[in-house]
Amino acid sequence: MAELQAESEPLLGRAHGGRGRDSPPSGLSAFSSIQVGPGAMARQDLCINQAVVFIEDAVQYRSIYHRMDARSMWLYRWYYSNLCQRTLSFTIFLILFLAFIETPSSLTRTADVRYRSPPWEPPCGLTEAVELLCLLVFVADVSVKGYLVGWSQFQKNLWLLAYLTVLAVSLVDWAVSLSLLCQEPLRLRRLLRPFFLLQNSSMMKKTLKCIRWSLPDMASVGLLLAIHLCLFTMLGMLLFTVGEKDAEPNRERLAYFRSLPEALTSLLVLLTTANNPDVMIPAYSKNRAYAIFFIVFTLIGSLFLMNLLTAIIYNQFRGYLMKSLQTSLLRRRLGTRAAYEVLSSMPGQAGATPEAIGVKPQNFLQVLQKVQMSHSHKQALMEKVRSYNDVLLSIDEFQKLFDELDKSVIKEHPPRPQYQSPFLRTAQVFFGHQYFDYLGNVIALSNLVSICILDCIYILYYVLELLLKVFALGLWGYLSYPSNVCDGLLTSILLVLEISTLAVYGFPHPRWKPETLGLLSLWDMTRLVNMLIVFRFLRIVPNMKPMAMVVSTVLGLIQNLRAFGGILVVVYYVFAIIGISMFRGTIVAPLGNSSLAPANGSASCGSFEQLEYWANNFDDFAAALVTLWNVMVVNNWQVILDAYERYVGPWSKIYFVLWWLVSSVIWVNLFLALLLENFLHRWDPRSHEQPPAGTSEATYQMSEELMFRDILEEPGDEELMEKLRRHPHLWLCR
Repeated sequence: MAELQAESEPLLGRAHGGRGRDSPPSGLSAFSSIQVGPGAMARQDLCINQAVVFIEDAVQYRSIYHRMDARSMWLYRWYYSNLCQRTLSFTIFLILFLAFIETPSSLTRTADVRYRSPPWEPPCGLTEAVELLCLLVFVADVSVKGYLVGWSQFQKNLWLLAYLTVLAVSLVDWAVSLSLLCQEPLRLRRLLRPFFLLQNSSMMKKTLKCIRWSLPDMASVGLLLAIHLCLFTMLGMLLFTVGEKDAEPNRERLAYFRSLPEALTSLLVLLTTANNPDVMIPAYSKNRAYAIFFIVFTLIGSLFLMNLLTAIIYNQFRGYLMKSLQTSLLRRRLGTRAAYEVLSSMPGQAGATPEAIGVKPQNFLQVLQKVQMSHSHKQALMEKVRSYNDVLLSIDEFQKLFDELDKSVIKEHPPRPQYQSPFLRTAQVFFGHQYFDYLGNVIALSNLVSICILDCIYILYYVLELLLKVFALGLWGYLSYPSNVCDGLLTSILLVLEISTLAVYGFPHPRWKPETLGLLSLWDMTRLVNMLIVFRFLRIVPNMKPMAMVVSTVLGLIQNLRAFGGILVVVYYVFAIIGISMFRGTIVAPLGNSSLAPANGSASCGSFEQLEYWANNFDDFAAALVTLWNVMVVNNWQVILDAYERYVGPWSKIYFVLWWLVSSVIWVNLFLALLLENFLHRWDPRSHEQPPAGTSEATYQMSEELMFRDILEEPGDEELMEKLRRHPHLWLCR
């Protein structure tokens, strides 16, 4: 009963009746006296656990609007544990990966219809059983989420409602598939699988919302592009018509302007410059003045309107991305403020005077011990808290402590070993100097120039260099540099390969004719060694600051662009499934010799058949992904458009043009927008300012994901308290 009574108290209760500088506004309940006994201990444990959950929500930018009773908090922390989240991520990966195995299977060596053998098809029920297990995991996932947020919040959350709907449709479609013995023509649930990836990533949801908000501005430029395209199509149809006085057929008209759809397609492809200058040559050969038409079209469409679209997307998307990051900042501040209110309302929390309001450092340290966060951030926070001794933490000081979460620790290299001998100390200075690295770069360059010659000598030098660096820096100091780890790994592999080659094939001699022995031939082993030598030459990158900056920025983009990558995976997946449903089996190898030499000889130059594009098909999931990639790159994509128009029908162009708009126009421009923002931030001189050596700030650097923090607005105290008042589970028993 004591525990239930403790949980029935208001979450933001106060142990005093007055209001000080940091007390909450009116509207938040307070309890009048300090509790003692078992009930007070139960409430103290409850408050500690609530503060732990709120801080973990702040660290992960999660919403705090969920149940806060003891059992719900245990379930909540268990749900967000590494084991559960990794299990959920693996389940999402598994259900998406099924597309490569289930009918039509991608388990063949080649996608070329001329040489492809019949793939292994799984028996009915095998992949369906795996899929059912995945769907049951998702049912458990949505059930736990629904319970934690409560039914009232569940009804307002569109993502959770969509999650429930997608699961219901998938389970019904799965049952239909089993009842038809896996012979159904269309599996609707395949199109819905990418939703599981979307709903599990908050950043992908924000990115999708930003894209949706940016669509009106992109549509305005797209409409302008459509008008430009239609206008020049009409002009081209009129300009390249066949007149009464023409003595010979108009080659331009016959090749590219036969009809309105053909002309529209030709100029659409020209907008991507994929068929330039092919589309211009017939008219240009007849009259050089015709070149003006195509040059003006390309200038307006490709160089002006397409780049204008990029600029608009950059400007608009950056604004909407700011809103998303502002929401993340608000979630962090709201979580930390809720933790402060909980800890400051604990029994016996008030100071010597009733006006003293704050959090005891020892209570906060007890909370931090339980919080799941990175070890470096936890240690930094605990050191800051210990510096306050027994002084109560005010709200401003409490919030300021969490600025440590916005920093990532710069890895410090272990100290170098100490040698007693003066000769060894001199050698250590020499072999640990950066000029010794420069010497290694010169040796690697000379090895690259003289590749396949004297590889044994160069590999011996690499081994000697490794040993000397370990001598100068120490083993752990050597391993603390990623470039050294890469060099050491490649050197070890090269040494093993070279010893294996000599052991199997021996040294060259006048009558030396090595045959294939073992797994790899001599030629294969030599090629492998030379490939590793080429990779080892990348060691030069860290020694060139401009190149190192570019590479570090690109590597940093991987983390910032995970949401974009996820969106692209979703789009690829959906279009691939649709492509398989519409175009599977339409590309058929011609009869006769499999080499197709006669057929290729009779095919028109530049056609699908003459270029042997037979692997660009939608007969299985893997082949569909590669075909979509080739269309997204837009190089020679008009060949694929023409082939599917002949094999399927003119309506197939709609599918490929839609894919080009989604992938090449929208997604690539969004990618460029974030790429530009990241580079501008990284190359801003202010981002390279280093704090003075020896200060506490010198061991930290700002994290990549917070590159916009300097222009975000801090939420006000009134705003935070107003949102806390609207928390649906502040009163645990009503």
